[in-house]
Amino acid sequence: MTEAAAPARSPKAPKSALNGARSFWLKQLHQWHWISAALSLIGLLLFAVTGVTLNHARQIPAEPVTTEAIATLPAPLLARLSAFPAVTTDPVPDAIARWASEAFRVQIAGRPTETTAEEIYVALPEPGGDGWLTIDRATGEALRERTTRGWVAWLNDLHKGRNTGPVWYWFIDVFAAACIVFAATGFGLAWLHARQRPSTWPLLGLGLLIPAVIALLFIH
Repeated sequence: MTEAAAPARSPKAPKSALNGARSFWLKQLHQWHWISAALSLIGLLLFAVTGVTLNHARQIPAEPVTTEAIATLPAPLLARLSAFPAVTTDPVPDAIARWASEAFRVQIAGRPTETTAEEIYVALPEPGGDGWLTIDRATGEALRERTTRGWVAWLNDLHKGRNTGPVWYWFIDVFAAACIVFAATGFGLAWLHARQRPSTWPLLGLGLLIPAVIALLFIH
């Protein structure tokens, strides 16, 4: 008489491996999500607020304020200008740049000029404002003019990266990369939790559909 064969048991290894992989990715995504959130939080707030101020720039009043300062180039430095080309875009000599830094607290070293036989002109644009410096090549009289349009204009120019220099330029790139990681890990977490949260995919689809419809129907 033969013994009855034992009922076959379904293997648990594949399910266990699947749960292990899911747990691994959940841990990784959560870690990268909060790290990227921490790195980009203040930047996201800044760019969101300035997105509103830029969108309503016409409704936000801004009174330009212009200031002027005058100084005279010392005679030894004025004499150096005789060797400076009559027409050029080269920066001013370092000694004159140091004098301008002390007299007007502006940095013109390495900046291109618009030089003629009569004067040297240096453009000094800045976030939220504009400015320039001129030096009369005959008398040595230097005039510094600066126009500012308030802190809202300053923040708006930070948003656009206008006249902000190379450090802010690279910060925007790093910040954008952190935002991409934040969004991508957020999508990954939504995907992994979608089975327990039925509204996940409808909401994600709505987030895509709303701007797409507005762009197609209302932007001309």
